[in-house]
Amino acid sequence: MNLLLLSKLLQDAAPPAGSAKGGGLGFLVPTLLIIAIFYVVLIMPERRKQKERKAMIDAMKKGDKVMTSSGIYGSVAQIQEEVVTLQVADGVRLRFNRAAVQTVLDDEKADKAEKPEAAQI
Repeated sequence: MNLLLLSKLLQDAAPPAGSAKGGGLGFLVPTLLIIAIFYVVLIMPERRKQKERKAMIDAMKKGDKVMTSSGIYGSVAQIQEEVVTLQVADGVRLRFNRAAVQTVLDDEKADKAEKPEAAQI
């Protein structure tokens, strides 16, 4: 008799079939919206920067003025597959991995790097 009473209580407690409100769609739309905003704000700009940096490093050629990630200025003396040799002073050449090149300087920036202004007293 206890089993009959228990089954009756369980049937009364369970909602009728097909009465779920909103289903999973109410939760899915805001989640997809948050993922889309996250992608547009964070991932797309980072991918764009990575592509620009790769194009800059691939376009680097002998004679370009560059700055490394450690702040060393020099001109490209030789380029191998993954190694760039920079001439930083007369007779001074340093070898770096290509990834260590932070920026390729245009003429205006390169002139400022070579001729620092004298400190005023």
